[in-house]
Amino acid sequence: MDKQASDRARIGVLISGRGSNMAALIYAAKASDCPFEIAVVIANDPHAAGLTLAAAEGVPVVALDYRGLKRADFDALLHAELRAARCAYVVLAGYMRLLSDGFVESWAGRMLNIHPSLLPKYKGLDTHLRAIEAGDRVSGCSVHVVTAELDGGEVLGQTEVAILRDDTEATLAARILIAEHQLYARTLAKFVTREVRPDALLEIAADF
Repeated sequence: MDKQASDRARIGVLISGRGSNMAALIYAAKASDCPFEIAVVIANDPHAAGLTLAAAEGVPVVALDYRGLKRADFDALLHAELRAARCAYVVLAGYMRLLSDGFVESWAGRMLNIHPSLLPKYKGLDTHLRAIEAGDRVSGCSVHVVTAELDGGEVLGQTEVAILRDDTEATLAARILIAEHQLYARTLAKFVTREVRPDALLEIAADF
């Protein structure tokens, strides 16, 4: 049975650039049985290329400019736009601006991010290079709940990606990005349905 639009979880996606993970979520949401819809795409850079793609796919877009604003003031604008779009969840997709504690608290337990490493390894930047220099055989990506701690929230899903002998930072990043596009949509779908899926309810009950 097709999911009615009104039954789908409304997602606000935050981007800063091309938004390839955003695009993957938009295309995933086109499936009739997808449990979420992209309600709005918001960029902190009015020139972010992902805005053009999202608009072409019929997704409402908002271009904000953080320059000249204090972090808390900008995040208040961001929060207002998400509320206006009636978003139930926030997804970070290449959003390159640190969020204020107040914003994170407002969306606690309802905001996800994807990170290009197998957390808790290699939090922060330069993850691909760090994995190669460490001599790791695998790297990958992780979807996690956003908290005040950088890349420190609960990990909801991971995909391993083999590191090849001749990999560079760029070649490894390109393969991990493919994994990201698949993992993010799959994990988000499970996350927004966790309160109605029998397996998730059993997991929740086991914690008590």
